[in-house]
Formats: sequence, C-alpha cells, structure tokens
Amino acid sequence: TKPTKSILRPLQSRLLVALVGLICFINSYDGDFVFDDSEAIINNKDLNPATPLSSIWKNDFWGSHLSSNSSHKSYRPLTVLTFRLNYLLAGGLHPAGFHVLNIGLHCIISALMVDVLEILLAGPACDGRAKGLARAPRASLLAALFFAAHPVHTESVAGIVGRADLLCALFFQLSFLTYCRAFQGSDRFSVSWIAVSLLLCPVAMLCKEQGITVLGVSAAFDILIVCNLNVQQWLTQHPTVCVFKQVRKGLLARLALLLVSGSLLLYVRWRIMGTGPPAFTDVDNPASFAETIFLRIVNYNYYYSLNAWLLLCPWWLCFDWSMGCVPLIKSAGDWRVVWPLLLWACFIGLIRQALCSPDSTKRRTLAFGVVLLVVPFLPASNLFFRVGFVIAERVLYLSTAGYCLILAYAVAHCCCRWRRHKTLLRAATLALLAMNVARCALRSQQWRSEQSLFASALSVCPLNAKVHYNVGKNLADRGSQDAAIQYYREAVRLHPKYVHAMNNLGNILKERNELQKAEELLSTAVHIQPDFAAAWMNLGIVQNSLKKFDEAEQSYWNAIKFRKKYPDCYYNLGRLYADLNRHVDALNAWRNATMLKPDHSLAWNNMVILLDNTGNLAQAELMGKEALKILPKDHTIMFSLANVLGKQEKYKESEGFFLNALKINPNAASCHGNLAVLYHRWGKLDLAKKHYELSLKLDPNAPGTKENYNMLKRKLEQHPRPAT
Repeated sequence: TKPTKSILRPLQSRLLVALVGLICFINSYDGDFVFDDSEAIINNKDLNPATPLSSIWKNDFWGSHLSSNSSHKSYRPLTVLTFRLNYLLAGGLHPAGFHVLNIGLHCIISALMVDVLEILLAGPACDGRAKGLARAPRASLLAALFFAAHPVHTESVAGIVGRADLLCALFFQLSFLTYCRAFQGSDRFSVSWIAVSLLLCPVAMLCKEQGITVLGVSAAFDILIVCNLNVQQWLTQHPTVCVFKQVRKGLLARLALLLVSGSLLLYVRWRIMGTGPPAFTDVDNPASFAETIFLRIVNYNYYYSLNAWLLLCPWWLCFDWSMGCVPLIKSAGDWRVVWPLLLWACFIGLIRQALCSPDSTKRRTLAFGVVLLVVPFLPASNLFFRVGFVIAERVLYLSTAGYCLILAYAVAHCCCRWRRHKTLLRAATLALLAMNVARCALRSQQWRSEQSLFASALSVCPLNAKVHYNVGKNLADRGSQDAAIQYYREAVRLHPKYVHAMNNLGNILKERNELQKAEELLSTAVHIQPDFAAAWMNLGIVQNSLKKFDEAEQSYWNAIKFRKKYPDCYYNLGRLYADLNRHVDALNAWRNATMLKPDHSLAWNNMVILLDNTGNLAQAELMGKEALKILPKDHTIMFSLANVLGKQEKYKESEGFFLNALKINPNAASCHGNLAVLYHRWGKLDLAKKHYELSLKLDPNAPGTKENYNMLKRKLEQHPRPAT
C-alpha cells in the first residue's frame, strides 16, 4: 500500500516542521545557564580561548582529564568545541547565543526528520530520481511534527548541555541519510556513500556516545528495506537459499562492514577512557546496586516503563530523577511490577505485528518504529554497562522518532479504518499536537532560570533529595538563608547520607555563627565520605572559629590530601597560621595558593599585609608589585601596596597607587582615609582635609579617621594659611 501523499511539497513540509519546532522552544532563547550548564560551561576551562585547543581532545565533557578518577569518561570534544565557538563569537559567557544555536539545531533536526521518516515509510523509491517532484507522505510529515513538538525534548533544547544530544542526532541523521543514498537509482550500491556514512558515525560519537547506534539503524534499513527481507518468509523457507540471495545482493558484506566499523569504534572509545568505565554510586543509579540480579532486572524494566510513559504522556517532567524520586522495587509483591509486565505485553504485540503482518507497509513502519525506539536507547539501558542516572529525558531525543513514527501510523490507520469519524480523528490529532506545543512552551519557560526549573520539580518528585538541595542552593544564592535551611534539612531527611546538602547547610550555619551545629554537620559529612575535600576545608574554618586550632590544621591538611590542587584551602590554612603567629608557615601557605591559582587576590593581599605588619617593608613592596603584574586592576592590592610605600616615605609613588585604587573603587572610605593620612604626613594639608571629609562622608564611623581629621583641623587652626 502506497502512503497517502501530502498537499505540501517536501520543502514546504520541512519549513512547516522547523517552524513548529521554533514555536515550541523560542521562549528559551534568553534563558540563563541552568543546572548542569554551570559545570559543563561556566566552570569548564576548555571553553576559554586562553586554554590550548588540544585540551578539548584530552578532557571529558565536563573539563576533567580523562585519566582522572573523578572523570565521567563522557568524551564529546566536538560538542565542547561548539561551546567554545559560542564563547568566542559572544565574547564571553553570554547564554543567549548558546540557546539560539540549540533551538536552531532542533529545527534543522526536525526538518531532516521528514526525509528520514519518508524513506522509512515509502522505501528507497521515494528517494529516487523523481525525488524533486515527489510529495512527502502525510504520515512522515505528521510524525515529524509530533517529533518537533514533543515536550520530552525540552531538556535537550532549552538546557544548553543538551547540545550533545542535538549534535549527535544531527550527525546520526546525516549518517543514515548518506547510507540510504548509497542505494539510490539502481540495484547496485555506492561504496563511496557507504564510506561517507561510516565516517559520519564517529563524528556523531564525538558529539555523544549514542551516535554509534546509527550503525544498527542502518543495518536494519539494509535488511528490511533494501533487501526487503520478510522475516516470516525467511523462517518458513530454506535458510540457505535466503542467505545465498542476500550474498548476491551484498547484504552480508555490508553487515560485516558495519560490524567491523562498530567494533573498531568501540575499541577506540574504550582506549580513550583510559582507566576504565566511570565509577557511579547507588545514589546515581540505585537499581544497579540492588541486592539480587532479579531485583536489578525488575527495576531496570520498571525504568523502561517510566521512559515509555514519558513518551506517551510527557506531562510530568523533571530535571533530575535520582535520590528517591523513583523508589526501588524491593519485592515481587510490589504493585508497580504491573507496569513492566504491561510494557512487555504491548512491546511483544508490537513486534508480532512488525514481523507477521501481511501488510508490507505496516510491517516496515512498525519494524522501523521499534528499531528507532529501541536501538538509540540501548546505551542508556544498563544492559551493557552501568549508567549514571535513573531516568534522563535527554537520552530519549532520538528514541522519540520511533514513538512518533508508530503514533503517526496509528493515526493514519485509524483514519482509514473509521472513515466516518475521520474529521473527529483529525481534530483530535490537531488538538494533541497543539497541546504538545503548549506543553513545550510551558516547559521551556521553566528551563529559563534555575529558580523556576527547580521549583517545577517539587510537585513531580517530592521525594527527590536533590530537588530540595537545588531549591535550597538557589535560595541561598539569592540571599534567602532561612528558606534555604529548610530545604537543605529536608534534603538530608530524605537522604541521610547527602553530604553535599550537609556541607552547604553547615556553611550557612557557620555564617550565622551557629558554629557547634555547623561543626556537627560537617563532621558527619566527612565521616560518611572521608575524601570530601570541601567539607574538610569548611570543617577547618569552623574549628578555627571555635579556637580548635590543632583540629583545624588537621582538617585543612586532610582537605589538601584528598585534593592536591586546592588553593582556597591553602589560603585558609595561611589564615590559621597567621592567627597563631606562625608567619613563615602562613607566607608559605599563601604562596602555595598563588602558585596553584595565580589570580588568588586574597592570598596575594594577605602576604603584602603580613609582611607590612612584621616590618618587612621592602619584601612587602616587592610582593605587592609582583601581584599587580598578575592582577593589574586589583584595588585591594593597590591599597595595601600604597600603605607600604607610604611607610617608606615614597609619597609620590604611594599617592599614585591610592588614586588608581580610587578610580576603580571610588567609594572606599578606608582608601580615602589612608590617602588623607599620606597627605597629612606629606604636608599637603588641603588635600588631606578633602579626603578625610570624603572618608567620613562615606563612613562616619571609620576607625581613627575622625581623630586624625580633628588633629588636622587643630593644626590648621594653629597655623592658618595666609589668604591669597
């Protein structure tokens, strides 16, 4: 049966689909960097033009070296390269350009989906010599529209980190379309086009590992469409005869080439990982740590059913599904085992129709719907290796195409079968599409800021400790500490071993001077996770405030033990040594901080101040000038250096640094006050009076300034200047 033709020409169909994709996600174009964007983009040094380009090929997606034990081993250099280009074109980390490119990529992918689905529905004939005059089948157009407007795509499009899925999908499509191109116009196939297809596969993999699955989809296309292999006939006929026919068509040779290419890519990818697969915990993927194999299988299948539900009813969407969002099934008596059973009943029925239906169009459509649904999802299925998530909406990006193909075929089949109700069915289809568009717009609006994104998850996953943690963190960043404390405490209640929530809560309590409670929380955190360097450092700060100096020093050294390059910890260790009058140790600690982080302003400034206070003025001057070579616009270092120069009676040079500091920070009362003291000593009494008054205007309670100003006034009264 030939697919029904659309009233739209191919170009019009593609433009319509792209327009729908644009309408769905256009309101995310001016969103912020949210959630994982902070690690993959804001804190990723590989985006900075100052970082050598070669580092992109040595580091993982998040900027960690692939050989590091903390690396997630996600090797996506081409995706990081596009982030770097965004950075260059925008002149910095401006999210609008990142979002616009994501939206554009989704529109292109959605438009190309018309071509992909057209080939799968109509076979290679629709891609033949008359392609320029052909019209897109309605089913392929409808499936592409469903794809463009599926709400589960929001994470991939509105979240900038989803760029990996978009680029992978784009090169996946190009690889598949070039493989199809190899069979255009004759019974023979083009080796050149197949070679291009095989080259595009590793390109897709360099965007995201899922790209390798295009080889499986291409193999299915070769078997089911190019060779038109009917599995039912193949099983009933003599297998040797069928194999001989396929050898003559070159199928086995092409399948062998796909297999060898895939094996080679997997081997190279394994070598790139270096130290082996990443180490995930039961927090990341609790099902993979279930007590028995039976429970693991049951929970994995339950996850599959939840993924299927997200495709069927994408209303309950969440940025993170870990940490109690999906409680484990711990026995066969749990009523939720019904969902995996229902999933497999539907899936087996679908496969049966795909293999045994007498209608060739139905077989081909359903078979490819299953292939596109399942094959791209396999890397996220836990079948081959443990993954670091429970459910991730972004990994469904390509699989959605299979679901949309089946859905579009079901709509077309119902319209043909129930002709009397065709108008009603069309209205229902249009309503479904409109509802998906509205849901995409609403969800992409939620992705515009962390505040709205995290808040939206509370109703979907109220048992998810990470959701409460992120809401608390966002509130703390905006200064709402009281509310943040409540969410952090709820996160710890839901997940008693949530060390990051304990660490952040401990920091807030420390700032509120609730030091005993802070020490208790941070001690618990490092007891649960002994290699948690940040918690060790924060514990040291609290212990220092509690005058527990020996314990504080040990905590700092523990932090450095577990994180060798930790400049902030060396800085705090230096402060401890300074409090204990261990000046040499303090200077060494701060010097280590500046060696690890040359622009560590606080460490540089503290070294200048300490050398000044201990009378080492010449060394303090050299230290200050060395710091300003690295931080030429740091007004705090200018201020400290100016004080040092003033004590050495280098008044002119000191004045220059004070004035430069005031150009950068004109409202610094202390800077005006110390400059006034300099002028006072220098004998420039009018200038001294001016800056004393400016200092007191900015800070009437500035220590010492009022006394110095009164001394100056008495001096001026005793020695009045002659009128001019």
